[in-house]
Amino acid sequence: MNCANGLTVEQLGVQYRMVKALSDISCSICPGRLTGIIGPNGAGKSTLIKAMLGLIPSSTGLITYDGQPLTAQLDRVAYVPQRSQIDWTYPATVWDVIMMGRIRKTGWFRRYSTVSRRAAAAALERVDMAKYRDRPIGQLSGGQQQRVFLAKAISEEADVFCLDEPLAGIDKKTEAIVFNILQELAADGHTVLVVHHDLGQAITNFDDLILLNRELIASGTRKEVLTGSNLQRAFGGQVNFFAG
Repeated sequence: MNCANGLTVEQLGVQYRMVKALSDISCSICPGRLTGIIGPNGAGKSTLIKAMLGLIPSSTGLITYDGQPLTAQLDRVAYVPQRSQIDWTYPATVWDVIMMGRIRKTGWFRRYSTVSRRAAAAALERVDMAKYRDRPIGQLSGGQQQRVFLAKAISEEADVFCLDEPLAGIDKKTEAIVFNILQELAADGHTVLVVHHDLGQAITNFDDLILLNRELIASGTRKEVLTGSNLQRAFGGQVNFFAG
């Protein structure tokens, strides 16, 4: 799949010492569509997003957005890491976390503008977390924490949204909120890329999929990717999934 003004991955490879984590990955992520990265444990799903953003080194490949190297325009990207990578004991309130999303717009050591405060407040309202704005982040449930970090990403007013397993271990209410917002962001023309951890009914919320197992198995629409042969190559054995 090729698309204008989108994210393009060309022959991306990632190697840890002598082990190939990803090999020769080439695919496109189109704006206006919600794209999921799926595959078995250890397939390189999170590695793909991190390598695209320059968070880990790649051994080969080129990542471009709108025709230019992505790492040269990271101010256009909002990234939400896995919850396990966040220090939930850090003494910050919900409002503190949201306002961190406005630092790039404001600049370090400068006072937040009225515009930034309004953007942060609107993001909190959008994820239904405004009433928790003064709550320490560590006192929230997993689903609430995920909504806060989604609100932080929204407050950044980015063009590209990359989320690493935002649906892992969350409640159904939060899952619905997250998917609704991601679909709205895509409908508004943003590029939205999500690492997803299972093949249950939630898979039907994605427009496009990237199926990995250290190499690219398939990319395209759900119908194109979720074939028996592709799933067999990726997962092996009997695979149960919700085709939708």
